[in-house]
Amino acid sequence: MKALLPLLALAAGPALAGHELDGRDLTRGAALYATHCAACHGAALEGAEDWQTPDENGIYPAPPHDETGHTWHHSNVQNFNYVQQGGQAIVEQLGLKGFTSGMPGFAEVLSDEEIWQVLAYIRSSWPDRIQDLHAARNPPHD
Repeated sequence: MKALLPLLALAAGPALAGHELDGRDLTRGAALYATHCAACHGAALEGAEDWQTPDENGIYPAPPHDETGHTWHHSNVQNFNYVQQGGQAIVEQLGLKGFTSGMPGFAEVLSDEEIWQVLAYIRSSWPDRIQDLHAARNPPHD
């Protein structure tokens, strides 16, 4: 888990309020999640078993996207960039040594709108308290 802490500072810049996830098609987001994400992150967003322990290759299993995981710790833009570019690209941008991400990039698979729909679906599953905490990571802009 200690190796994951630098990922809290993903190189993305500030998020632009909460609007990135507002008004998205949650039904479409759920379908896209089921098709592209559930195999690794779980059909119920529960993540892989023992997700906080790296495998024999040093790769952490897919974390949960429910309230027990750390997805809500990141801003909308950080989560978007991670999905679009892939975890290893972000790790390399941050200059992290000794950390390998197994998260592929989806830029060639999902459109930007589809990524936002998936992220909106994930957020919609969180309890109100977690959604409020996540909203604090997405301050309003001018």
